[in-house]
Amino acid sequence: MSILGLKKKQPKTFKVKVITMDAEMEFSCEVKWKGKDLFDLVCRTIGLRETWFFGLRYTVKDTHAWLKHEKQVLDQEVPKDSPITFHFLAKFFPEKVEEELVQEITQHLFFLQVKKQILDEEIFCSPEASVLLASYAVQAKYGDYDPNFHKPGFLSQDELLPKRVLMQYQMTPEMWEEKITAWYAEHRNIARDEAEMEYLKIAQDLDMYGVSYFSITQNKRDKELLLGVDAQGLHIYSPSSKLNPNKSFPWSGIRNISYSEKEFTIKPLDKKKDVFKFYSSQLRVNKLILQLCIGNHDLFMRRRKVDSIEVQQMKAQAKEEKARKKMERQILAREKQMREDAERAKEEMERRLFQLQDEARMANEALLRSEETADLLAEKAQIAEEEAKLLAHKAAEAEQERQRLEVTALKTKEEHRLMEQKMREAEQLAVKLVEQSERRSKEADHLKQDLNEAKDAERRAKQKLLEITKTTYPLIAAYSNPPPPPGPENVDMQMEMPTTHRLDFKDPDMKRLSMEIERERLEYMEKSKHLQDQLKELKSEIESLKLEEQQQSGTYNLRGYPEPPYVAPHSNRNSAYMAQMAFFEEV
Repeated sequence: MSILGLKKKQPKTFKVKVITMDAEMEFSCEVKWKGKDLFDLVCRTIGLRETWFFGLRYTVKDTHAWLKHEKQVLDQEVPKDSPITFHFLAKFFPEKVEEELVQEITQHLFFLQVKKQILDEEIFCSPEASVLLASYAVQAKYGDYDPNFHKPGFLSQDELLPKRVLMQYQMTPEMWEEKITAWYAEHRNIARDEAEMEYLKIAQDLDMYGVSYFSITQNKRDKELLLGVDAQGLHIYSPSSKLNPNKSFPWSGIRNISYSEKEFTIKPLDKKKDVFKFYSSQLRVNKLILQLCIGNHDLFMRRRKVDSIEVQQMKAQAKEEKARKKMERQILAREKQMREDAERAKEEMERRLFQLQDEARMANEALLRSEETADLLAEKAQIAEEEAKLLAHKAAEAEQERQRLEVTALKTKEEHRLMEQKMREAEQLAVKLVEQSERRSKEADHLKQDLNEAKDAERRAKQKLLEITKTTYPLIAAYSNPPPPPGPENVDMQMEMPTTHRLDFKDPDMKRLSMEIERERLEYMEKSKHLQDQLKELKSEIESLKLEEQQQSGTYNLRGYPEPPYVAPHSNRNSAYMAQMAFFEEV
């Protein structure tokens, strides 16, 4: 027996590539492995225990098919490629995700698959719901929103909204990001598994969630319809609308489903209702429809029974795990809050320290300024003290000057009073002189009248004398001397003779009158001269008083005291006085 014969023969293997929603794995499988062997290997690898929702899907002739558990892998219509590619996906969907999905990995795989179906538009979603779902997806990926870290543009590389929604509105990516971020900021303190669960809770209410669609006809010649299979039952749709079914058959109302070749028969539980038949042209599709119907019906019945021990254990473990994670999150959140508080306190202390340093610097500067100000104030105080002394001395001098000025003002008042008295006496004298001048003027008028009358009498007397002379002179001349010859000398002699005879023959009244007039004129001139002397003396006294008063007021103003009011003499009296002065000067 050879040594080679003693070696155990190695089993034949083939390569398998399994693609999950977030990973790719390659396995080496034995030729004899059934589909369940490969499926269990994948579930153990990713740590999945809720295996009844999932399956391994492959593609054959542009049709999706699910790997059967009871048959060998290579005996099924799998691709002959190496490695053989399978997609690990959810084959059946729960009615209520929050109650049925226990493990976090199960939730995560469902979240990724449903999210991809919404983005690929396999599940219709309104724009508002799309934005809300996108905000939970961002929360699950990035955690709590932090404006210091999540700057504008941080979602530019993420696919979050269906293309149909993006094309429906004329909005820029920045505007969509702003809307998503507004919702995202409200999901603070939500963990990743909680955000994914909120995403699935919203998605399960969408009309196309968990529905597998197949083309059918009710009769072989009728127009095409759509058959929808989901966790609730069977639904018949028109090809133009996958949202609202024309007819529905819930699992609770179906008694039996069967098919032979291309014909399907749905028998209602209520025997009074008609049996519904439809046709599908592809045998492979018919087998897939039957598999989905059996699997969804089994899960429907399973949900309405008491959970198995395994499920109960998983739920208990999941509950404990959630409680533990919740406590850890609370501790982490508390520690995070404490750290944030400590950082804020540190920042506050640093800010306070900087503030105190600034205040200390400002206080030192203020102290230096205050010291400089104190020195300046001391100098100013000394200067002010000296100025106060000087001002006190000046005040004493001013007080003395004020007293002197008061005395001077009293003297000035007395002098004013005496001057006014003299002026009144001068006015009275002037009035008397005016009266006397008027009286003298009247007397002069009378005298002039008498003089004129005397002149008239003299003229008459002269005329009479000439007449007498003319009659007597030739006789006298004839007796004494012969008449001289005519000539200039004789003419002069003739002209002088009336004068000689005038002097000889004056009237005594005329002489007396002329003497009286001459005497009165002399007296008047003496009185006028005496009056002018008095007026000049009075005028010089007034001018000297005014000059002295101006000198005193100028000195008084230079001392800083107000000028005493000048009491002017009676203006009317001054006017009369000046008029009288002018009259006497004219006279």
